Amino acid sequence: MSSEFTWEVRVYYEDTDAGGIVYYANYLKFFERARTEWLRSLGVNQDILLREHDAMFVVKSVSADYHAPARLDDVIKLTLRIEKLGRASIQFVQEAWCGERLLNTARVKVGCVDSALRPRAVPDAVAVRMRA
Repeated sequence: MSSEFTWEVRVYYEDTDAGGIVYYANYLKFFERARTEWLRSLGVNQDILLREHDAMFVVKSVSADYHAPARLDDVIKLTLRIEKLGRASIQFVQEAWCGERLLNTARVKVGCVDSALRPRAVPDAVAVRMRA
């Protein structure tokens, strides 16, 4: 699963701390947005996924390494790739870059659950798109 998805986001004032540096927790928000845009690029609408397949994705675990700061008005390139696609989970490697400078690397494990938050298999139609 080596295909990489990229998406860009600009750093706004609301993303920064008093020193004008991106607040550490906001990288998690940026990575969440990138995963959402990746799903959209695959033609997966999360509302329809829940309504028609009783499936949604929830974050199970995250580990993040902070390498360098991003600042107000920087354009950050977010990348993601699937490291492992399991029956009911997906392991992502996500990175945040500003130009050639690596800002953050995260491993994010996402589980597929039903509306009662019980684990369930990733719907076949979605898994096929993720593997493509």
